[in-house]
Amino acid sequence: MSRPGIGPPGGQPSPAISPSNPVVSVAVSADIGDHELVARHRQGDTDAFGEIYRRHAGRLYGVAYRMVGHAGEAEDLLQEIFLQAHRKLGGFKGQSALATWLYRLAMNHCLDHLRSKASRMSRATGSLDVDEVPPPAAPAGAVELTVSRLDLERAIAQLPEGCRAAFLLHDVEGFEHREVAEMLGIAEGTSKSQVHKARLRLRATLRATVKT
Repeated sequence: MSRPGIGPPGGQPSPAISPSNPVVSVAVSADIGDHELVARHRQGDTDAFGEIYRRHAGRLYGVAYRMVGHAGEAEDLLQEIFLQAHRKLGGFKGQSALATWLYRLAMNHCLDHLRSKASRMSRATGSLDVDEVPPPAAPAGAVELTVSRLDLERAIAQLPEGCRAAFLLHDVEGFEHREVAEMLGIAEGTSKSQVHKARLRLRATLRATVKT
């Protein structure tokens, strides 16, 4: 499935890990499929993993950025995600697309990071569990909104992490609900519910932005 490329909405990653400036392998043809790259990596081909990085780093950076809302944190997470992928690639069984496997790895890493961060903040200041807050009610009927990209990015950043993850994977990255469910370890119905809640929250947030 062809999916839109998503780069960082602001700021640039450091050159060492930049998705726009990845390690390019001249020894690996772009025609080679992901599964063959995995096989080559297992056989000790050091160029194969560089090609995997080149193909997938940009989109994974975009997801990490939108999950954590900070370029520096997203850069660090991207490094950690690919280090983890390098360690775990031997266990990839090829039952799904490599992209699906990488997204699942990335999203789990981002969620762990957010939960750890929230836990630290909670211990320091006390916090409100946003998942317990009901989604804002939206008036019936679709409303055309003229909003800036920055407004949309800010609205996405305000989503509870579960809704945000499902929304990014489904509505932004274009995965089917069954794929989102597999990546997040949830039921397909839960994915649909999370995306629906995310859309309601975004619509309400963006309406408030337009009114102000």
